[in-house]
Amino acid sequence: MYLDTLKSLISQDLAEVNQLIQTRLHSPIELINTISGHLINSGGKRIRPQLVILSARAFGCKNAKPLELAAIIEFIHTATLLHDDVVDGSLLRRSSPTANAVWGNEASVLVGDFLYSRAFQMMVSLQNMRVMDILANTTNLISEGEVLQLLHVHNPDTDEAHYFEVIRRKTAELFRAATELGAVIAGCIEPEIQALAEYGLNLGLAYQLIDDVLDYSADTAELGKNIGDDLAEGKPTLPLIYALQKAAPKEQALIRAAILGEGETDLSAIQAAIKNTGALEYTQQMAEQKIARAIACLEPVPASEYKTALINLAQFAVQRTH
Repeated sequence: MYLDTLKSLISQDLAEVNQLIQTRLHSPIELINTISGHLINSGGKRIRPQLVILSARAFGCKNAKPLELAAIIEFIHTATLLHDDVVDGSLLRRSSPTANAVWGNEASVLVGDFLYSRAFQMMVSLQNMRVMDILANTTNLISEGEVLQLLHVHNPDTDEAHYFEVIRRKTAELFRAATELGAVIAGCIEPEIQALAEYGLNLGLAYQLIDDVLDYSADTAELGKNIGDDLAEGKPTLPLIYALQKAAPKEQALIRAAILGEGETDLSAIQAAIKNTGALEYTQQMAEQKIARAIACLEPVPASEYKTALINLAQFAVQRTH
């Protein structure tokens, strides 16, 4: 419901971004069109492109520059999804088979590379060094986050600090870039740019925290991927980290073995342990704290329907069910 209201506010902008995506997506290599289109057109929420548009419009930017940036951000995001699914061996995303499940790992990685390079072609065409600096640094941080996450796979001793470092780089930095770019392209002064950047960072952290809650509490059909996928991939997310600290020894041993990939995982028993320790409530509370910080960062933004939309988008991030 909320996303429908938001999209109606920027419906024309989103329509132009979608058209721009389709135009810039095109390649003379048909397999590139097929695979990239499979994910780009699979029903994603377009949260990150919306953040670019809303951040720019909130500061009075009326030109088309945010639309190009919104498309660039979506291409980078889609590239990371293609690569993630290969690394994780995922077979389901947005209730559809992943690209790697249909076309194989090699094609998925290479099309992800194409989307990254196309994003950089578009970025250069804007001829804005600040924009290029933000996006270059962001893609580097995302790559570091992927490697950092890989280092902690099957590591039951991962702590909260390492977890937050991974999700900051891997997820939240692209949210930060989206809102920071919107403010930059609107010609904001530096304190306003930094305020929007911090809003995006905290929103991104909260968004990932809720993703990690949903991995143990949502319905597969609603979530669009298999429940317990993170555990199956050996990822110690915050609900598991907290449960390991609070659970009884028998439950701790069960969780550790599952993260290590030892033996057959009893997902229902682990879900029960997570529930009994209050791990989901703890993770939800952490997300709500991040959202409170994000909304506080919007203080320099002048009152408008776009600012209201940014506040509502933050609230949606912690209320969503998929």
